[in-house]
Amino acid sequence: MDIIKPRTLSGFMELLPGKQIQFERMANILRTTYASYGFAPLDTPIIEDAQILLAKGGGETEKQIYRFTKGDSDLALRFDLTVPLAKYVALHTNELAFPFRRFQISKVYRGERAQRGRFREFYQADIDIIGDGKLDILNEAEIPAIIYKVFKGFGLSRFQIRVNNRKILNGFYAMNELAEKSGEIMRTVDKLDKIGADKVRAILIDTCGLTDVQADEILKFIAIRGTNAEVLSALESYAGRNEIFDAGLAELKAVTANLAAFGVPESKFAVDLTIARGLDYYTGTVYETTLLDHPEIGSVCSGGRYDDLAGYYTEKKLPGVGISIGLTRLFYVLDEQGLLNSDLPTAPADALVLPMGGEPGPAIALAEALRGEGLRVQLYGEQKKFKQKMAYADRLGVPFAVLLGEDEIAAGKCSVKNMVTGEQITVTPAEAAAHIKATLAANDGPVILEK
Repeated sequence: MDIIKPRTLSGFMELLPGKQIQFERMANILRTTYASYGFAPLDTPIIEDAQILLAKGGGETEKQIYRFTKGDSDLALRFDLTVPLAKYVALHTNELAFPFRRFQISKVYRGERAQRGRFREFYQADIDIIGDGKLDILNEAEIPAIIYKVFKGFGLSRFQIRVNNRKILNGFYAMNELAEKSGEIMRTVDKLDKIGADKVRAILIDTCGLTDVQADEILKFIAIRGTNAEVLSALESYAGRNEIFDAGLAELKAVTANLAAFGVPESKFAVDLTIARGLDYYTGTVYETTLLDHPEIGSVCSGGRYDDLAGYYTEKKLPGVGISIGLTRLFYVLDEQGLLNSDLPTAPADALVLPMGGEPGPAIALAEALRGEGLRVQLYGEQKKFKQKMAYADRLGVPFAVLLGEDEIAAGKCSVKNMVTGEQITVTPAEAAAHIKATLAANDGPVILEK
């Protein structure tokens, strides 16, 4: 039989156990934080009817989607979590309580060119709040508060949530008689950080067909900076000229005012008029989150308000607000930058029980007792020499080895060896569990280290 060389496809990430545990640690922080705000977990199918997935797609989406047939069925792998959510809510509208709050941390698939930090299979971590006909502005303030909690939970302090409102942008372009060109203008303005104001101005004039005065007015508008209060005050000078702009300004004021009530320090969010997000999708508040010491990473969490989630699947108006974290990309970049906390244990168990001979019953009982105290415990059952058993514990990276020989069994105790310090104590199983838990707690720390 020919041996097939094992390989992983380009654009698909496989992690060794230690790295996978680091990844799961981040995912668990997300799950715990989302659940603490009353979001229900959801898991939609990886494979959907292609017609469902492409209802809002076409163009680039259709080029990137993984599509195939099975019998008479035209099928596709989901490329994001929002379109499946739209289908789910439309399908179960009569069974759900609104506002419907869900989180989903799942894999999505895009057949685009694999690049450094960009994958064809990757995890997204989404939360959305869906209303039935209406959705209060308070929800648009709660979303960045959740972002704040997540990134604090990761151990980060040097991050900023940038906030804007699409109605402000749409209203501003309308009052300058540029509504028809607003999409083209916003795509150009989105390049500001990469190419600079002079090149943006040139594109606005040469490609978008704006006059010098119009281009200068746009650059003046998006250059408004200062504290949140100062930016909002500057925006007041444009009020009264367009109803959409005024509505957006009122919403932005409400969001920034409520963020403080949610416990988000003003230093952690900033009104930024350059933020637009998905040009044809978002209709109100929009968000982008950046790591201040790593601007090269770009936005690590983004989203916003949309007025009609499931318009392709139902006549009901289902407005919503949500955010998405590209978890695989974020993990990859943090790992590459050396920002993951390597001091946290990455073994699959807190303790490895090593029987030193005799019948396995006492060792099984000891492992079960330690598990009963909430510890992750592996029982080593191989009949090997002591040196080989300890070599396995080292290779596994387990924090503690728990030794059980005839003397320990006779005394009703066990020997606990700290695999980092080499310290070894002989105690009862209950004392062993308390000792291990106390040591692990003392060595706990943030998932991500800032440098």
